[in-house]
Amino acid sequence: MTDHEQAAHDQLTIVPDDKDWTWTLLRTCPDCGFEAARVPAKDLAAQILELTAAWETVLARATVRDRPAPGVWSPLEYGCHVRDVCRVFEGRVHLMLAEDGPAFPNWDQDETAVAQRYAEQDPAVVSAELTAAARDASAAFASVGEDDWQRRGLRSNGSEFSVLTLGQYFLHDLAHHLVDVGA
Repeated sequence: MTDHEQAAHDQLTIVPDDKDWTWTLLRTCPDCGFEAARVPAKDLAAQILELTAAWETVLARATVRDRPAPGVWSPLEYGCHVRDVCRVFEGRVHLMLAEDGPAFPNWDQDETAVAQRYAEQDPAVVSAELTAAARDASAAFASVGEDDWQRRGLRSNGSEFSVLTLGQYFLHDLAHHLVDVGA
């Protein structure tokens, strides 16, 4: 099997993450130690940039394409995911500010990883895109007016978020994936 064929095969063997991580809004994550509920609205935008800054170094690793175990994403795949998470959450903030109680379009992270061939992307391009996406997501949260933090939106599984809890949930994702890649 060629390296390309092996990467494609490995990409298809990822175990989908079907956990509901909204509990991280209520208690500290035992895996990464992040306390989402403790982050005030005024700190969200800055923390997005802080929690994505390490990705430039991560994506420059010589081992960026290496999976630490079968069924576990490589740092490159995690970097692609974090880039796309930034884009998704930026879009959700804009939607929540533009509409009353919107339902978010479904986003299947595992389907996206396969469809966009995360394992085959150029790490330097991903790094630049992730930086830009984090900057855009940070700007979206920075634009939230004081009276808009409690605006609501619904995820496709029915989980309800305010703009504030959406941001806190997003920050946990960013913090958790730094631990996943040892950054």
